[in-house]
Amino acid sequence: MRRIFIACIRFYQKFISPLFPPSCRYYPTCSAYAVTAIEKHGVIAGTIMGAARILRCNPFVKGGYDPVPDYFTLRRNREPEESR
Repeated sequence: MRRIFIACIRFYQKFISPLFPPSCRYYPTCSAYAVTAIEKHGVIAGTIMGAARILRCNPFVKGGYDPVPDYFTLRRNREPEESR
């Protein structure tokens, strides 16, 4: 099941995404985030985390570096205080 979800995202990355201008405000991109989240947390939790990330990616947010956390959460992974 995990491979099917990841294959669908990879298909999107390779064939659909290049047809549109880059617009993701986060790094890694939302599709790469979803793949990593599915690999790290499984299909259900990873898909939920990926969907939450897509909903966060809008013109009203600053964006920036947002890696997949080691634990399940729907919030943005904040940078440590000393790196700010």
